[in-house]
Amino acid sequence: MPIAPVPLLDLDGPGLPVGLTNSAPLSSQVMRLGVPHRSSRLAFHAFNTTTPSMVSASAFWNSSKRAFDVPDHSDLWEVDFALDSAGFTAMSRWKREGPTSGIASIFPWTFDDYIGLVAKVPRAWFSAPDLCCEPEICSSPAEVTYRVEATATLLEGLLRRLHAWHQALATEGWSCAEIARLLPAPVPVLQGRTVFDYRHSLEMTLEMWSRWTPWLQPQPTLIGVGSMCRRPLHDRREGILAVVAALEPHLPPRSRLHLFGVKGAALSRLKTSDSVASFDSMAFDFSARVSARTEGVPNTMARRTAAMSAWASKASAALRPCAGDQLRLL
Repeated sequence: MPIAPVPLLDLDGPGLPVGLTNSAPLSSQVMRLGVPHRSSRLAFHAFNTTTPSMVSASAFWNSSKRAFDVPDHSDLWEVDFALDSAGFTAMSRWKREGPTSGIASIFPWTFDDYIGLVAKVPRAWFSAPDLCCEPEICSSPAEVTYRVEATATLLEGLLRRLHAWHQALATEGWSCAEIARLLPAPVPVLQGRTVFDYRHSLEMTLEMWSRWTPWLQPQPTLIGVGSMCRRPLHDRREGILAVVAALEPHLPPRSRLHLFGVKGAALSRLKTSDSVASFDSMAFDFSARVSARTEGVPNTMARRTAAMSAWASKASAALRPCAGDQLRLL
């Protein structure tokens, strides 16, 4: 059973929140499926099937207006979704097109733009900006180390601006409860390639986080683990299981992990881990696109929604307790 987070103090009073949390504790593991649109039949399907989802900030970005464009009405508003900072998309664009005017000259938006988006959408939680380390866009160990350390710096930058927003809202007379509900703490994201990278990333993240107590809880409730997509499962230095095993002994007692882009084959092995709270994946949409191309047929929305349902069912089965798991009682 996850340890309950430290409660916020003086919720109805004026001033800044104390003990700000970044995610509600979960009683069981959650698989979130990616919805790459701000409003679509895929979002409507997620709503109809009560599928927990992950939505990228890039889905709301209007490049011609250079601003986030949030619709007044969307099926997503009725979906349990988390907001991803779109680090992989931003980094891929930066590799192709060069520097931007946004965060770290990589993201097209600023910290304030992103915080404004967070305030406008009814997300379950949101991730801090991170610099991904997938091999196709990060080739050398030195570059991985730089991105690991820069990701911790981005967390510090986001927290500084978030604290400034809280101060401004408190000055306007907002209560602690209103501020905490509108703008909770972010989910920090760990980066790296090897188990050593991720341990270094965790150490820096926790140090950065601790500088902001008591405004923040002493430890984050949820910590993201990035660059999991297409990662091998069993490799001793870079495999998913090795990374999780390396992080587990060093996690604070109130913290659990969210694995970004984890492959379906890992679920049955990770379901017994008390340290893993949730996962997300876009594998269903990729598979639908590949199979449509192979069969020479259009990748229709009906095909994509069917793939979402099939993948969600398969993931649910993989996470279901079965004989021999020796699961701890939750």
